[in-house]
Amino acid sequence: MATAVSGEAVGSRVTPWVQLILGIICMASIANYQYGWTLFVLPMGAEHTWSNTAITVAFTTFVLFETWLVPVEGWVTDRIGPRAMVMIGGALAGLGWVLNSISPTLTALYASSALCGLGAGMVYGTCVANALKWFGKNRGLAAGLTAAGFGMGSALTVIPLANLISSSPTAYHDAFRIFGFVQGGIVIVAGFFMARPPKAKPAEAQPIQRNLQNVRMYDWHQVLSSSPSFYVMYVMFVLMATGGLTAVAQLAPIAKDFMVDVYPVTLIGITLPALTFALSIDRIMNGITRPICGWISDYLGRELTMFFIFLIEGIGIFALWKFGTQPVPFVLLSGLVFFGWGEIYSLFPAITRDHYGQKYATTNYGMLYTAKGTASLLVPFGSVIVAATHSWSTVLIIAACFNIVAALMALLVLKPLRAWEVERNQRLGSNAPGEPIPALAT
Repeated sequence: MATAVSGEAVGSRVTPWVQLILGIICMASIANYQYGWTLFVLPMGAEHTWSNTAITVAFTTFVLFETWLVPVEGWVTDRIGPRAMVMIGGALAGLGWVLNSISPTLTALYASSALCGLGAGMVYGTCVANALKWFGKNRGLAAGLTAAGFGMGSALTVIPLANLISSSPTAYHDAFRIFGFVQGGIVIVAGFFMARPPKAKPAEAQPIQRNLQNVRMYDWHQVLSSSPSFYVMYVMFVLMATGGLTAVAQLAPIAKDFMVDVYPVTLIGITLPALTFALSIDRIMNGITRPICGWISDYLGRELTMFFIFLIEGIGIFALWKFGTQPVPFVLLSGLVFFGWGEIYSLFPAITRDHYGQKYATTNYGMLYTAKGTASLLVPFGSVIVAATHSWSTVLIIAACFNIVAALMALLVLKPLRAWEVERNQRLGSNAPGEPIPALAT
């Protein structure tokens, strides 16, 4: 028999796997709002004579509203449950793209991008945190599968989206409108069936293990005032997100400047223009890395997994800079870059849940997720640097260095700092969900 929890039924039919599947569907439906954006940049610029930098500001606006309001949305979700938040988010995100289709000025484009970002953030933050709450020791895998919906979702639609946009100089208007209605509608329907899990029990003290588990449940104030680990994770998130967002927003201009965008590439018996092929493979790699690395981190450890995969992305960006002017290497290396980037959206939520507990997981990961918005502020500088240097070399080298620094921070800074905080809290003992945490003595 179902038990009512804040108006959302939790019973035999509402299982962790049902909730996981619903979250994946919602995430796949909002994926194009970010990953399909690069396809609109050139036709919008051609029709309106807007500069690439000016259009990139719209992308940055989307990411800022997608990320920086998530803590507030998470605070609401932790109290009312995921259903209403996801349904409203789907409606706002779909409406944002519909308004994009009729935006006559940059100001209108920025406003509709903000609305779209607001809705996408409500869906994204809620679905990832809901997966973390429903799953226990396999939370890395659960977060990875949910985030994979966002990373891979656009792979299913990137070819029809690209074909529709390329069918005429003004067809991008139809693409915005049609995909806005369809994607938003799917989220609304799936969101109706989402529910919050039963209340968590107090954590028990346990020995240090591969994935350190804190014995305390932190609310947002305690995270900010009592946990230096949060600020280390925030810096690492910014460093990692900057390079990936640059690739997401600028892959089409990069391919054009490398003169490989329309060059036909044949791989595994399929022939497509290099850019279209790269976009398809990138979405797949960006998706599969999330559950794979999430699952690996459940057993190998979050920080060690971060070290290796962050290093891989840094090397991949360096290789893209050196060899990406050839069509086949461009396609393959862009896929490697996205494989090394996408996993941050499973590793960081999982380590946040490990360290700060279940009860306020949506709020706490929401605060960390704002690092993606901070990173988006750096993306337009890439266009400025390219305009000044007439080359992508400086941008790609800086992005690669960011990744390598983040990899080193995972092992040399975050891991020992987290161990110290967990050991300190074990001395103080656990707290029941919702009870205030005493002052944390050093």
